[in-house]
Amino acid sequence: MDYQHSANTVAETLLGYTKDETGWKACKKTSEVTVYWRPSTEFPGNLYKGEGVINGSQEKVWECLNPVANGFRVKWDNNVKKFELIERISDDVSICRTVTPSAAMGLISPRDFVDVVIVKQYEDGTIASNAIHVGHPGCPPQAGYVRGFNHPCGCFCVPIPWDPSKTQVLSFFQTDLGGFLPRSVVDSFFPSSMAEFYSNLAKTVRSLKDF
Repeated sequence: MDYQHSANTVAETLLGYTKDETGWKACKKTSEVTVYWRPSTEFPGNLYKGEGVINGSQEKVWECLNPVANGFRVKWDNNVKKFELIERISDDVSICRTVTPSAAMGLISPRDFVDVVIVKQYEDGTIASNAIHVGHPGCPPQAGYVRGFNHPCGCFCVPIPWDPSKTQVLSFFQTDLGGFLPRSVVDSFFPSSMAEFYSNLAKTVRSLKDF
């Protein structure tokens, strides 16, 4: 499988999401984030977008979001129990396995996801991590986990030129959780999960010492 090509394609797809304002409907709002949704064109589910501004420099925010094994993410993101490197494809592309705990009061059992992940830096200073599900011979489905599938998803850390002490974070999720979950469970889980993601990210960034 051409993992580099898949990575480049998902990066283009996510960049397109950031520029397309059509069809979004707000479904949850907190002090940290507004969550929107629209029907996914990738699978029979929804694409969710989070827009929020985090009080912290881009460097601090990215330190929390950077998709590296044994990074900060597993410490603060309640939906990431493990994040493992399966294979490094290039300096900015890797195959990773993410393990998530049970959720929604046990209605959603533990999942795992295998994705190609690409880190991109853009001319305006934005740093992005984008991912999409792939198969990999080194990581077949494992007992005890339902294999889920991430359709194009990712996070963008966008610098705010007039206030470097703050960072805009755009996130996109469209995940097929696999298994046989009622649609109502899935539809209620993601907006709440994304709000928690931003809340925990904001708290973690606040706790970091200045670099």
